[in-house]
Amino acid sequence: MKLDAPVTGGPCWAELGTSDLEAAKRFYARLFGWRPETDPRQQAGGYTIARLGDAAVAALTPLYQQAQPVAWNVSFAVSDADTAVRRITEAGGAVPLGPRDVFDAGRFAVAVDPTGAVFQLWQARAFPGAGLFNAPGALGWVELLTREPDRARDFYTTVFGWSVTASDRYPQWGVGGADFGGMVTMDDKFPHEVPAHWLPYFAVEDVDTAAADATGGGGTVLMVPTSLPDGPRIAVLRDPQGAMFGVYRAADEGRDHPV
Repeated sequence: MKLDAPVTGGPCWAELGTSDLEAAKRFYARLFGWRPETDPRQQAGGYTIARLGDAAVAALTPLYQQAQPVAWNVSFAVSDADTAVRRITEAGGAVPLGPRDVFDAGRFAVAVDPTGAVFQLWQARAFPGAGLFNAPGALGWVELLTREPDRARDFYTTVFGWSVTASDRYPQWGVGGADFGGMVTMDDKFPHEVPAHWLPYFAVEDVDTAAADATGGGGTVLMVPTSLPDGPRIAVLRDPQGAMFGVYRAADEGRDHPV
């Protein structure tokens, strides 16, 4: 990812909703070296920030609604959440939650694009988002998997003003000239029950070691470590509670991510 700090329109945070918060803390601490800090305030509902050193890199949370799936969610920075919500609905998306204030940290909303992928909005106040990108254990890429790529392209370029590199094989999203993610067209290899979704990728020093550590911690390897042509070495993993995420070799930062 060519971004090294949150910028308006770009990914600024990754947040896991999980059915077993304590188990998730142990799994990701072992995998990425995260230090989890749970907000002690009752109103925070167990919200846990994962840190590397002093930098906040992601969040782990309990499931707040009965229908909420175990999943990683990607947040995009906006200057005004209420305006962004209007753009989303006008472009054919939906907003099932928010916008709402989160203490003095910022303003938050959950949205769904017209192809069914859930994402989040973050209007920063006291909390800007991730304090580290592209380093081992930190967010470094986000990927939309969808069965309707043309519809998704129209939606996100309208709502966020993203650029899209001209590649039928692997279009890449960008903001302000900096690419931060890509798009995969879901074909028959994907089970019908798997919805469109955003997949965060975290940097690691060694993809093969990360895959082995995930398996040793009770997780699953969904895509074995693979070196992509002219691209990075990556793998797609699933944690013990069922949330999917990707990893890539930090030394490959700056290469394209064609899949």
